[in-house]
Amino acid sequence: MKFSFLTVTRGWKTFYRFQQRGVLSADQRLWSSALKCSRSSSQLCKEKCFYITTPIFYVNAAPHLGHLYSAVIADCLHRWKLLQGFESRFATGTDEHGLKIQQAADAAGKDPLTFCTEVSQRFETLFSSCSVSFTDYIRTTEQRHRWAVEHFWSVLWHKGLIYKGSYEGWYSTQDESFLMPSQVSDALDPSGKEVKVSLESGHKVEWMKEENYMFRLSSFRSLLLDWLVKNPGAVQPERFHQAVLQWLQEDLPDLSVSRQRSRLQWGIPVPGDPEQTIYVWLDALVNYLTVVGYPEKHERWWHVAHHVIGKDILKFHAIYWPAFLLGVGLPLPQVIHVHSHWTVGGRKMSKSLGNVVDPFEHSQMFTNDGMRYFLLRQGVPDTDCDYTHDKVLKLLNAELADSLGGLLNRCTAPALNPAQVYPVFCSHSFPRDRRGRAVEEDYHMVETVRSLSTVVEKHYESMQVYKALEAISACVRQTNGFIQRHTPWKLDRRDSKDVRWLDTIIHLTLECLRVYGTLLQPVVPEISDRLLTRLGVQSQERSWKDLDFLGRYFGTDCSFEGRPLGSNCGLLFSRLETQSGDKQKTMKSKKPAQ
Repeated sequence: MKFSFLTVTRGWKTFYRFQQRGVLSADQRLWSSALKCSRSSSQLCKEKCFYITTPIFYVNAAPHLGHLYSAVIADCLHRWKLLQGFESRFATGTDEHGLKIQQAADAAGKDPLTFCTEVSQRFETLFSSCSVSFTDYIRTTEQRHRWAVEHFWSVLWHKGLIYKGSYEGWYSTQDESFLMPSQVSDALDPSGKEVKVSLESGHKVEWMKEENYMFRLSSFRSLLLDWLVKNPGAVQPERFHQAVLQWLQEDLPDLSVSRQRSRLQWGIPVPGDPEQTIYVWLDALVNYLTVVGYPEKHERWWHVAHHVIGKDILKFHAIYWPAFLLGVGLPLPQVIHVHSHWTVGGRKMSKSLGNVVDPFEHSQMFTNDGMRYFLLRQGVPDTDCDYTHDKVLKLLNAELADSLGGLLNRCTAPALNPAQVYPVFCSHSFPRDRRGRAVEEDYHMVETVRSLSTVVEKHYESMQVYKALEAISACVRQTNGFIQRHTPWKLDRRDSKDVRWLDTIIHLTLECLRVYGTLLQPVVPEISDRLLTRLGVQSQERSWKDLDFLGRYFGTDCSFEGRPLGSNCGLLFSRLETQSGDKQKTMKSKKPAQ
């Protein structure tokens, strides 16, 4: 998509026009400084700091698979940065205001805060049980958040970016979203009555006309275009970046940012006007600032903010939120990572179809790490992904139980490693000049595993975690092929050369496993811990800088050589039985009729 010079610079003309009219304070240069800060990410924070957020999840219903997916992606990026030696903050939580919550609480016969607390605790329990290692869990009903929102609103108000006006148009309560006429179509409700619905979500919309407060969103269209054109990685993957640019080709009307208190009581009142309630999305988006101490202590972390969101809330995060931030003069997020949705058997999850996946139930069925691995291994951010019971079973059995677990069992089993140590590598058996017992495929495997960390780093950084896991899985298969090719169980332990070759095979395999275990820590922390513990790798030896694969082959020392292995804690990942397999086992266990 191409933009003319006039299109890109139109935003700066808007900025100066507002200054001349006195709408913005001349001494603050709000928008220009915010955009400049957003462009120079490498210069903003010399410290190794990282801040990652999930959306805060709406508590009108229980958590579903998509919520867990967002949380696991963000957790993976957080753990990845910790592995690299960064100081990282990771925030998640719940969005607890709005008309939907008010209606859901009424339907449940509970006061809103009690209702919100119960559902919020379910989210927090789910995330904790699935090793989602958030450093902050934010609820929009907290007092610290109310203070942050009130301050944020006041800054926009004093800069002349919020004004009293009248909103008239289509509004979806279910989506908490305003819609243009082009985003609405005719439909029939279950009773056959004609209604208007959102083209994007299918939810019913209603025509709303009321006096409230408006945000000058229209003034930021060109500035947002400028930001996106000059920061092609600001929204990832690329297809979502292009989608936002396409939206910005259309008019961007001013945004209603309040509701009459008579309609919506469950929310934060507008400062100075108790008859109005702040729009739930303006309220909710500020949570990312609340967590890092806005308005007093946020600078250190806000310069390195990254958001993980689902594609359904892209417009709120890539248009409304940046416009709000430009309005108050704050830097824009480093990256907005967008992911697609999960279907079940090729169909969208819905209560009416009865195909909603309960993440609590399935994480117990497949284990917490099993669920994490499947979601990150199969989740492709720019396309919807399909979830089926059999697909989960096949993937986890093949890659975690058989391939990775089987490899660990082989080279740590007493039959192959009776001394239970990290054996000595013999450079004569596996020489650099390729004149030993190793074959060409073995050398190819060594080079592939040596470069694996670079490949994984690239994919973790771009939230293409499935590609990182694909690369790791391919290396695990290569290592299994190495073992199978040389059949170390057939070597003669009475022959000194065979013994040295056996030790070299085991040493090399353990080194591969150490690399895999280290790189998998952001994805499957419990499995990685068991694997590395079995290899005798101490907790302080598991960071990115400790990888140093196969040092003896490449001319350096190996601190693990000769070290006792850790205790055997059983299978790394137990095979999961299919439903048909369970039935067959049950039938076999029954005694024949007498």
